[in-house]
Amino acid sequence: MKGSVNVASQCRDLIDKIKAGEFSPIYLLMGDEPYYLDMVSGAIIENALDEFSRDFNETICYGADVDSDTVITAARRFPMMAERQLVVVKDAQAMRDLEKLAVYCESPLDSTILVLLMRGASADKRKALYKQCSKNGVVVESNALRDYEMPGWISQYYSSRGLDISPDAAALLAEYSGTDMSKIVVETDKLLKNLPEGTMKVDAKDIERNVGISREYSIFELTKELSFKNGAKAIAIATLLGESPRFAMPMAVSAMFTHFSRILKYAALKEKSRYPERTEIASALQGVNPFFWKEYDVAVTNYPVRKAMAAVSLLCEYDYKGKGGDAGEATAGELLVELTMKLLNL
Repeated sequence: MKGSVNVASQCRDLIDKIKAGEFSPIYLLMGDEPYYLDMVSGAIIENALDEFSRDFNETICYGADVDSDTVITAARRFPMMAERQLVVVKDAQAMRDLEKLAVYCESPLDSTILVLLMRGASADKRKALYKQCSKNGVVVESNALRDYEMPGWISQYYSSRGLDISPDAAALLAEYSGTDMSKIVVETDKLLKNLPEGTMKVDAKDIERNVGISREYSIFELTKELSFKNGAKAIAIATLLGESPRFAMPMAVSAMFTHFSRILKYAALKEKSRYPERTEIASALQGVNPFFWKEYDVAVTNYPVRKAMAAVSLLCEYDYKGKGGDAGEATAGELLVELTMKLLNL
C-alpha cells in the first residue's frame, strides 16, 4: 500500500485487531519509512504474550545472526503453557537465505506469530516469500513520503489526535522535520506538554515557540518572499539561513526546486486557461493547501513560463554546486544568497 492514508488506515485496523487478540500467523513489515513498521511490530510484541509467557514463548533475533533453518525451527515449535508463541526477526533483510522462509510461510502454524521486520528494505514481490506472506499473512509496505506530501500527512496526523493544525504551521513543521514521521510524533508530544490543557488548535506561533523554529527565517518563508519578489526580505532570510549551523544547501535547493516546479506547472496551466478549474489548479499545485493558492497567483505573474523554466534551470545548477561541483571557494551560505539574487533578477 503506497499512499500514506492507506498505510495509516491499514495500520490502525491492524493495531485494533492486535489489541483485541486477533493475530495473523505472519507479518511481513517492510519499507523505507520505519514509523508504521515500528508501530505495528511494537503493538504485536506488547500484546501477543503476557508477562509470564514471554520467558518461554518469545524469540527476538536479528537477521545478521540467524539463518532460515534457525528461524523455521523456532517458528515450528509449539508454545509452552500458552496459546501462542512469538518469533520476531528484526533486520530480516540481512539474512543470507531469507527467501528460504517461504517454505514455512507456505504452511505456517496457527500457534506461532512470525514477524519479519525489514526497516529500510523490501522483499522482492516476484519471489515466493512475498507471495506466501501475502497469501497466508499480512504485508505492510511503508514507503517514505515526498517532501510535498508531508504537510498533508501532518494535518491528518494531528486530526487523528483530535487537533486542528493550521496550513502554515503544518508547512513549518514539515520543513523542520523533513520526511521523518517519527520526528514529527516526538515534536508533537513535546508540543502538547507545553500547550495549555484542552488546546484544540495549533498555529505557526505554537510551532515557533515550542519546537524552536523561526518561521521568519525559514525556507518556507524564503520561497514565499521569492514568489512576491520581495528582494530585501528574501536576501535577509537567505543570509541568516546560510549562517545557521544546521543549514544544508542540498535540502534548501530541493525545497526551492519543488516550489518553482509548481510555479512552472501553474504558469503553464494559466497560459492554457485564464480561469482554470479547481481540480486543474490542485493538480498543478500538488501538495499545496488551497490556503496558499493566492501566493501562486502572484508568483506566476512574477515568474511566467519562460522565467519559471530559467528558475528551475538555475536550481539544477546550484544543486550541483551545493554538492561540491564547481562552487569554488564559496560557502553553502554564500551560494544560497547568490542563488536568491539570481532568482530575484529573472
